[in-house]
Amino acid sequence: MLIEEGRIKAAFDSGVFVLKLCGDVRLTLCATLDTQAQRLAETPGLLAVLIDLREATNVDSTALGFLAKVAMAVKGRLEQPPTIIVDNPDVRQMLDVMGFSRFFTLMEAPLQQTTTLNNELEELPQEPADEEGLRDRILEAHRILMHMNEHNREQFQPLVEMLESQDATTHH
Repeated sequence: MLIEEGRIKAAFDSGVFVLKLCGDVRLTLCATLDTQAQRLAETPGLLAVLIDLREATNVDSTALGFLAKVAMAVKGRLEQPPTIIVDNPDVRQMLDVMGFSRFFTLMEAPLQQTTTLNNELEELPQEPADEEGLRDRILEAHRILMHMNEHNREQFQPLVEMLESQDATTHH
């Protein structure tokens, strides 16, 4: 089976921001996700955030860390937590295990009103990330995930420690 390269699409309309992840979403897209999280934190008039994972075949842990960052960027500004639409049982299980249900509303199908936005989704250009920027982002993503629950802390501790030690060696 051909693995579809990951893409990110976005739309913003009447206060609703939609982020749609397609294909195999990996750390190569995390610079783009990071920018979106920062943009959302500064967007006035934001009412709802919807993340559509129905076309995502895989989301790696770094990308998940930045999805969590999106939730944290808008925390306290929305009446309800951001919504993730996910119908792939594997992806759903991964979100559950990682504690995403504490920060997001997880659902299998979108509400009627959001379907119109799908036609307006524009593909976001993939932002290049140099190797150092990429490592910093991987580190940030996994630190965010580790704060979400105990399972993540145990799972990602070794990786974070390894990256931190690499970080220490390159900056001296």
